[in-house]
Amino acid sequence: MSRRLKLAGAIAAAAALALIGGPWVYINVIREPAPESFLDESGVTSSPTSGNTTVGPSDDSATPTITLDDPSGTWQVTTESQVGYRVDEVLFGQNVTAVGRTNSVTGSLVIENDVVASGEFVVDMTTVRSDEPKRDAQFESRIMDVINYPTATFVLSSPITLPPTSTTTPTTNTASGELTLRGITKPVSVSVVGEVRDGRIVVTGELTVTFSDWEIPNPSIPGISTEDFGILEFQLVLER
Repeated sequence: MSRRLKLAGAIAAAAALALIGGPWVYINVIREPAPESFLDESGVTSSPTSGNTTVGPSDDSATPTITLDDPSGTWQVTTESQVGYRVDEVLFGQNVTAVGRTNSVTGSLVIENDVVASGEFVVDMTTVRSDEPKRDAQFESRIMDVINYPTATFVLSSPITLPPTSTTTPTTNTASGELTLRGITKPVSVSVVGEVRDGRIVVTGELTVTFSDWEIPNPSIPGISTEDFGILEFQLVLER
């Protein structure tokens, strides 16, 4: 009996070690780090705020100033654009950041006399992918229900006044509009960082999305827990 108890104890200890050690090895050794946010990739040194505030990259001398004297016209989204989510998870006691993205984005904005007069963007939610197929399966079914709600949209509702001359120095403005997620449409205001790169306009931003506000089920499942919100992040690359 004593030997059996010892064997049972050893098996239980081994199982506990595997339960704890397995996720640690996967997260810290096997799994690739989550990609940086688009704002970090852009080299913006401060978080975007509302208003016409100018924010600079980490090294102003590293990027030459390129102007776009007359940005008027219709600017179309290119395939280099990306939209996605960023959610902090606790995976069996280990903190990880889950990131899913897609470049299946369409839309355009219209600039007239240094004012963004209109804009509309559509994201194909059926194409959002992370580094984990099981997470993607949850995202497509229980969480975002992409069969019934295959797209997410943003429609600009208020014009945005641009600086007199657009340069590669990032400038921050507030974009107000109607955001539709999982069939729910709500007004939102989001700080966006815009700049000119190689004759194209690049717009980068983030928006905190509280799941319950959009009737999005909390992504938590046994063994994996999340906060009650996530970050919607985007980088739109537009050509005239």
